[in-house]
Amino acid sequence: MPPRLFSRLLRPILLALIAAALGWPATAADAPFGVEFEGNVAMTTRDGETLRADIFRPKASGQFPVILLRTPYNKYSNLREGLKGAERGYVFIIQDVRGREASGGEWYPFKYEINDGYDAVEWAAKLPYSNGRVGLFGGSYPGATQMLAAISSPPHLVAMFPEITGSNYYMHWAYQGGAFVQSLAQAWAGALSLNENTRKISGTALMSYWDTYAPVIKYPFLDVDGAKDLATYYRDWIEHPTYDAYWKQWAIDEHHHKITVPGYHVAAWYDLFQDGSIRNYTGIRARGGSEAARNGQRLLIIPGGHAGWGETIGEVNFGPKAPISTWDIAMRWFDWHLKGVDNGMANEKPVKIFVMGDNVYRDEEEWPLARAVNTRLYLRSGGRANSLAGDGRLSREAPGAEPPDRFVYDPANPVPTHGGATIGIPYAPPGPYDQRVVEGRPDVLVYTTEPFTEEMEVTGQVSLDVYVSSSAVDTDLVGKLVDVAPDGRAVNLIEGILRLRYRNSFEQPELMNPGQVYRVNLDLWSTSNVFKPGHRLRLEVSSSSFPRFSRNLNHGGSSEKSASAVIATNVIHHDAEHPSALIIPVIPR
Repeated sequence: MPPRLFSRLLRPILLALIAAALGWPATAADAPFGVEFEGNVAMTTRDGETLRADIFRPKASGQFPVILLRTPYNKYSNLREGLKGAERGYVFIIQDVRGREASGGEWYPFKYEINDGYDAVEWAAKLPYSNGRVGLFGGSYPGATQMLAAISSPPHLVAMFPEITGSNYYMHWAYQGGAFVQSLAQAWAGALSLNENTRKISGTALMSYWDTYAPVIKYPFLDVDGAKDLATYYRDWIEHPTYDAYWKQWAIDEHHHKITVPGYHVAAWYDLFQDGSIRNYTGIRARGGSEAARNGQRLLIIPGGHAGWGETIGEVNFGPKAPISTWDIAMRWFDWHLKGVDNGMANEKPVKIFVMGDNVYRDEEEWPLARAVNTRLYLRSGGRANSLAGDGRLSREAPGAEPPDRFVYDPANPVPTHGGATIGIPYAPPGPYDQRVVEGRPDVLVYTTEPFTEEMEVTGQVSLDVYVSSSAVDTDLVGKLVDVAPDGRAVNLIEGILRLRYRNSFEQPELMNPGQVYRVNLDLWSTSNVFKPGHRLRLEVSSSSFPRFSRNLNHGGSSEKSASAVIATNVIHHDAEHPSALIIPVIPR
């Protein structure tokens, strides 16, 4: 049955089922528009591939602005948004990206989204019920489809609303600090391979595929060899461990200057794309390709993102003010930019952040905050900072003559991931969790301040300026910022990693000389947290967070393709000559 005929037959049943499932009347009395639905509408790309979309539009004459969402996750997963958008007076289009679900072609992340995104925007703008004004919408990979389309500057794109997505698919997707983001890569590629596998072998279920003269009993139903070569991009990511031309061809942050439209960026403190979302805001604001783009960026930072959307994320309840409807914000954003509605958004401050500890949202004029005071907390110890039982501390006083701290990193026994900005680990869910189970290990160095006597707010990017040496030619450095409550509960805030071969460049790796001391900067990403009186600030230092990041096998070769490993003794130096310090942005209160 042709897809267009099937969609016409399905339409009344589908809309009734959706309305019933959502608890809505079939024709919502309180909605300004009824909804027309058209399924699997074909669009032809510039290279002749057919992509298919579901279109929800107001049941009314005239032309309307378009909101376009392009997804690899099956367009049916966004039916609710399609209905609500059309009721609000938008042509809401949900398109399966190339190679996914109903769309033809090869599925390969990022590769086709620049051209396909451009073509989709321009196609949507020319539909007979479109007024030619198009906005892009969606989060995670649909956020990537927005950003990649935006750098191609389609003429009819007016605004976008990217949520929890990256700005560089080497730095903020497949790798972080040069370390392979194993949990994301494996969970994501594995989940998406289910549809990829179905597409590859579906034809083998047909009788005509097989030798009908063979004994009937031997009919195999499916050709399992048809499932070969799934997720080829996963292997390509491993084959490109440096920031090379493979990654640069679709690096958003290298092309911020090409983006010419306003964008509302949603980031989250415990989201695995936190840094990328923030960098998209700051990068386009600084280098956007038009005044409208530079002045038209907004940033919202919520608590959870991929880690959760409710009051409770992980083991922490952030209170009733934490949940926020990004859908409602997006609709106000598009009402303003696509419909010209004067809804007060033009007068709002460009940045809104959730301040943990106080557990409230606060409006700001910029990011990073101009009033932040970068403050150095020096790593101090008597040489025994190992584990929670050690003597590590953080002090505003610089060290004098002090022995360094040593720990043994064995890739066969890595420090386990415990919460944080991760995804895809069933036994280690994302978000804030008590870290004492990790801090009991001797291969985790623990440095803690004295209890605060008054509130101290840390808001902004946190980094570790540290002097390190190793018995190996390569190893990882992992740092984690923790809020310690008076009862000892140690809640993780942010975490960063640096594969030390990339200490000077992600393009040109350099192995270390065993025993030589190197000064390196470790980016821990950003946070906003108020340390309450009686609380303490803690830094954990180790060489692994597995399986969020792949283990560094310490031998200088590929840790993703090798089974052999070297045990490393890693040393953190903190003395007058090597004043290792945690650098935090303190907000005067």
